[in-house]
Amino acid sequence: MSPLNRKLLRDLWRIKGQALAIMLVIALGVMVMVMMTSLINTLEQTRDAYYARFRFADVFVDLVRAPKALAERVRELEGVARAETRVSGGALIDLPQFATPVYGQMISLPDFSEPALNRLYLSGGRLPAPHSGDEVLLLKGFADAWHLLPGDSLPVTIRGKRRTLHVVGIALAPEYVYTTPPGELAPDDGRFAVLWMREKALSQALELEGAFNQLLVRLTPGMRDEGVILALNTLFERYGGRGAFNRDSHFSNRFVRDEIAGLKTSAAAVPPIFLAVAAFLLFIVVSRMLAAEREQIGLLKAFGYSRIQVTLHYVKFLLLIACGGAALGCLFGILEGTRISHMYQLYFKFPFLLFQTEPKAFVIAALVSIGSALAGASLVLWKVFALMPAEAMRPPTPPDHSRTLDLGAWLKHRLDPAAKMVLRNLLRRPKRYLSSVLGIAAGMALCVAMLSTLSGFDGAIDDYFNLNDRSDVTVSFVEPAPYAALFELAHLPGVLAVEPVRQLPVVFRAGLREYRGVLTGLDNKGQGAFYRALDAEGAPVYIRDEGVVLGQSLARVLGLAAGDSVRVELTSEARRELVLPVIRIADTLLGAPAYLSLKGMETKLRDRQRVSGAFLRVDARETDALYRRLKAMPAVAGVSVRAQTREAFERMMDEGAGAVRYIMALIAAIISFGVVYNSARISFAEHVRELACLRVLGYSRGQAAYVLLGDMGLATLLALPLGAWGGFYLTKLIAVRFSTELYTIRAVVDPHSYGIAALAVLLAAGVSAWVVRRDLDRTDLVIALKTWE
Repeated sequence: MSPLNRKLLRDLWRIKGQALAIMLVIALGVMVMVMMTSLINTLEQTRDAYYARFRFADVFVDLVRAPKALAERVRELEGVARAETRVSGGALIDLPQFATPVYGQMISLPDFSEPALNRLYLSGGRLPAPHSGDEVLLLKGFADAWHLLPGDSLPVTIRGKRRTLHVVGIALAPEYVYTTPPGELAPDDGRFAVLWMREKALSQALELEGAFNQLLVRLTPGMRDEGVILALNTLFERYGGRGAFNRDSHFSNRFVRDEIAGLKTSAAAVPPIFLAVAAFLLFIVVSRMLAAEREQIGLLKAFGYSRIQVTLHYVKFLLLIACGGAALGCLFGILEGTRISHMYQLYFKFPFLLFQTEPKAFVIAALVSIGSALAGASLVLWKVFALMPAEAMRPPTPPDHSRTLDLGAWLKHRLDPAAKMVLRNLLRRPKRYLSSVLGIAAGMALCVAMLSTLSGFDGAIDDYFNLNDRSDVTVSFVEPAPYAALFELAHLPGVLAVEPVRQLPVVFRAGLREYRGVLTGLDNKGQGAFYRALDAEGAPVYIRDEGVVLGQSLARVLGLAAGDSVRVELTSEARRELVLPVIRIADTLLGAPAYLSLKGMETKLRDRQRVSGAFLRVDARETDALYRRLKAMPAVAGVSVRAQTREAFERMMDEGAGAVRYIMALIAAIISFGVVYNSARISFAEHVRELACLRVLGYSRGQAAYVLLGDMGLATLLALPLGAWGGFYLTKLIAVRFSTELYTIRAVVDPHSYGIAALAVLLAAGVSAWVVRRDLDRTDLVIALKTWE
């Protein structure tokens, strides 16, 4: 081994603690990038493979009733590779162990075969026997939630008739990767079921013999769906067609797609922030570390080593640290990405998971780590290597401090010598102080941003369920009902007040943009409404009869603002198109809603008063009796209890995508600690000879430590306000990147987040000070006063 390589290993061992801290900062920045790109690739690869293997349809049609013979005309349309009809309808499942009724979606299976499209993954049991009248497959998520197995029975009400169905198999389906109870956005496996029954039996139960009400279409490769959708809408208009739609507008797939898009948006902004902070810290550490190597560099040149050899020696020194950190970060990123990917299976119901890493992320991580290390070294090496050996071996010329700020007579008489040294270091070395302050501030800004983002998630849920939705129970009907249904609800036990709501499935269009969603009619005119649209200040939005109020998520998707117009196409059996002015943008936190007053909806649709459901205020003492009555009402499609809905949202935030923010908050905290620790170690390395001199001159250990720790403490205190300021703007950027169509994260100024971040930095400073003080006490004065040769 060459002498330079032996020196390299000795130097690495000498600063092993500092080198490991630098590697950890690099590793965490790299980890974020590798983890997020791995999640994106895993979800995309798993989704695409699942859809391809189980033949997920490209186009879907819901309608009231059409003869089965019409399917042949569909198969003759240009671009249609395969078409399959089926029947579908709602059912209520009465679980004795659950208070409220559970909505079940009934779907038909071909009598003698498996479906050609939207095939099922059988995870247990078997398919229903041909022509069986009471055997069903059950969706795995619901079965797991209630510990149901093949051989169990379910009491089910279909079109007002109660019957007992026998579960013979447990299944997963590509069209139910993401499932929610009726009218809700958060998945809750225990409150939504899918049951597959043989077509003949289900057609009889739904009174659809010889007919179908759903159509699945697979397109020929390379065929665009617009022409096929237009032809299908024309063909099924007279049969109560509710509008054909493609895979992108499918409810389940849309949430999978939006989650991947949200991860891509976050990955485009958040990991670069972490890597930029890590690169900046590495730049500061390396530049100051090499400045302290000035005499050693001169000594190497005096022994005959060329500039290139010395340069390569220090480049190898830096590459070992940078590449070690990058390799460690890649390993951590793969491990954490694997763990979170499996958590996504609780969020999205995939039967398998194809974990995929992104080689490009490894290359970028290595380049950023190495580039930042070399950039930090180049500025210092350029100056040092230009010196002659004799000049480089001498200590630097003492700087001229005659023009720097003086402490002043007042401070000189009131400060002890150690305090004067601390302040003089600040006044005479402002650039070095500034680098320490900026490094600590960058770490704190990351902490503030991630903690504020966590508060934003929690705040979104709190505001929605305390300010937007103030009802206790939401009841949804199978079909729109007349206003008389509200009077029946009002007389149920425990109901204190009823507020109507009407929801229409529609397609919003603005120019070339469109969104398949729901237009919600509210009787929302006052402060006392159970469900309200709110503005940015949290005040209720008055919904006028002449126009629509769009949620900010929907307005962002459509590119609309107040004063614009939006085209609204109703997808019900009476298909119509309305052009409505956008009168206000509401500050919605969950979902992408659009609101119209009930009176305005009735006027524009010119139909009788009907409602889709109602918000209820109930007496908590009589909820059991209320739920029993609701279970017995066949017109009720679902019952949402606000507490259960909130619990589902909180569970969703803590699993899958929500788990990523916790990981990033932990990484930000560790980076902050690494920053403060590195700053302390660098300061110790730079001042060890000065401190040893003070000890030789008669200063005690405490006085010498006061000079060093006072220097660190002052830099930390100066960094706190700067870190808080940087964290404010970083929070805005990260909040925007974490927001999706499902939820909007506010960039909140949370005093608790700033306080916790400041305490974390101070705690890190305290721990680092204790470590440095311990090392200072153990320092051999004779060795410290020597030059490393």
